[in-house]
Amino acid sequence: MNIRVGVAPGPWIWNSGGSSFFNFVSACEDLGWDSFWLSDKIISDRPNLEPITALAAVAAKTKTLMFGTSVIALAVRNPVVLAKELATVDFLSGGRLLPAVGLGTEDLREYEAAGSKKQDRGARTDEAIVLLRRLWSENMVTHHGRFYHLTNVTIEPKPVFKPSLPIWIGGRTEHAWNRVARLGDGWLPSAITPMEVTQGINAIKTHLTSSGREIEEDHYGVMLTCYLANSTQDALEKLPTGGNRMRKDIPVEAYSALGTAEDIGQCIQEYINAGATKFVLRLACPEEESLEQLEEIAEKVVRPIHETTR
Repeated sequence: MNIRVGVAPGPWIWNSGGSSFFNFVSACEDLGWDSFWLSDKIISDRPNLEPITALAAVAAKTKTLMFGTSVIALAVRNPVVLAKELATVDFLSGGRLLPAVGLGTEDLREYEAAGSKKQDRGARTDEAIVLLRRLWSENMVTHHGRFYHLTNVTIEPKPVFKPSLPIWIGGRTEHAWNRVARLGDGWLPSAITPMEVTQGINAIKTHLTSSGREIEEDHYGVMLTCYLANSTQDALEKLPTGGNRMRKDIPVEAYSALGTAEDIGQCIQEYINAGATKFVLRLACPEEESLEQLEEIAEKVVRPIHETTR
């Protein structure tokens, strides 16, 4: 089984500007992390780099590191422009882009600012996924749907991956599972327990049977909040509170990798047992701890996993 582990930065301000960001990215590649991920939130009081622009810079600064969006909000983006942007980044990086998509934030202001409506986000996302695939694999695309209209549109260059970039989809609801089965190539939820991962995988496979589609067995992943500390309790005391990734129905430790390297490794193993094979660890530490955490987790957790599951 091919288990791979990537990393996502926390909501840091990148104190030294671009240099601190690129130092972190370079360390990810040097330490053997599989991939680097950025989230998508256009409106935010917290620092949040625009992912496509930033990942284009990552592509130029690295040679082997994969990178992805976790997740990009399709409902607030024009799918034709987005298809062109993502294809360009993938082409220039030699095929290292991993696009994961989702519905987006709960903040109504973001949809208003993008000229969209929150109540349409599911339907917009479905239509956009179909368009992205067609634009990445076809020429002279004509489409007249509910939200998007184009006539004889071709984008070049196409992505390196053929026939088109694989699209992974986030979410942990029945609607999300159905969307993965109908339109996705993989599943990448966040803030989810191992039991919920198993439930989601089983539901997706049921929907796949109904839709006549298939998804590769190693295309089920999960994003985990991660904090390396002396113990789980120590990590919980240091963990920032609030934020849109926190659930109110269950404690944060139920869906996070917190504590010692052994604790984090055991947590990941629970998700592997649940059916997940791809992981993104979102570092919850302060920025001043980021490089130390990145290195220790890579050496004590990620490297052993990669070496034993190649």
